Amino acid sequence: MPLSRKLALDADQIEEIMTTTWNCRIATVGPGTRINLTPMWFGWGGGKVYIYGRGQKVVNLRRNPECTIIVDRNEKFPELQAIMMQGRAVVLEDADAEAADAHLDEVRNQMGRKYNGGHGQPPSDDPPPNSATARGANGRWMVFTPDSQVTWDNFKLASLR
Repeated sequence: MPLSRKLALDADQIEEIMTTTWNCRIATVGPGTRINLTPMWFGWGGGKVYIYGRGQKVVNLRRNPECTIIVDRNEKFPELQAIMMQGRAVVLEDADAEAADAHLDEVRNQMGRKYNGGHGQPPSDDPPPNSATARGANGRWMVFTPDSQVTWDNFKLASLR
């Protein structure tokens, strides 16, 4: 069995990491051939990554929807766990597109709970959902659908020695 399979996260670990970890990093293709790599808060629903943001990453995804997302946790190499996904993202351009998305309401509730108190204010006992919606030229929800995935759990390295 290849080392990559021996180190792979199981489905429960993936779900736990995707619903509790605060930051993902999204890599998009910027103007020309430059990569734009940005840390973002995110939600997870229906096997997709949901990010609300603005600016260059939205512009990049409109031009080229191909991107890569990594979600990782822990800093020391023997404790590193990560999920790297490659796929395509769509930009939800308006409130109608947001309303038509089957998982956005679930994700808004999830993000409201996950980031409760994360903007420096005290946490709420009953956090409201994330209320972000399309605004301005580039404030948008981006919905990433993975078509390939690699995971690793370096805690498993010790058992391979």
